[in-house]
Amino acid sequence: MHVQVDPQHLPSHSTPERQVFAYVVRIENRSDQTWKLLARHWEIVDARGRTVTVDGEGVVGEQPLLPPGGVFVYDSFVTLDAAPGRMGGYYLMQGAWGEQGRAPIAPFRLAAAGDTLLN
Repeated sequence: MHVQVDPQHLPSHSTPERQVFAYVVRIENRSDQTWKLLARHWEIVDARGRTVTVDGEGVVGEQPLLPPGGVFVYDSFVTLDAAPGRMGGYYLMQGAWGEQGRAPIAPFRLAAAGDTLLN
């Protein structure tokens, strides 16, 4: 599985106390078997070092089935009390024979224009 995330700050929906970010996720099955996305696990860290863990079934109300070469794209959003921040995690996948594995989601930066680097 190859996971690519494209985050974007939404200044028109943000306030000084709460920054809103949209993100588009593209999941591509680069294996030779079909996989079903069962669940998601996110670790979200804000500029103050606070971590929020989000676990849940599927994504955007779906548990997509990805055949070999298949692609699933969805969009969602996240809010931070203090930006910049970062987000990453994994998807729990299940193969046709019941085997399970994790598709990693590399950490990505959530930053508004002018944010300083997050350590």
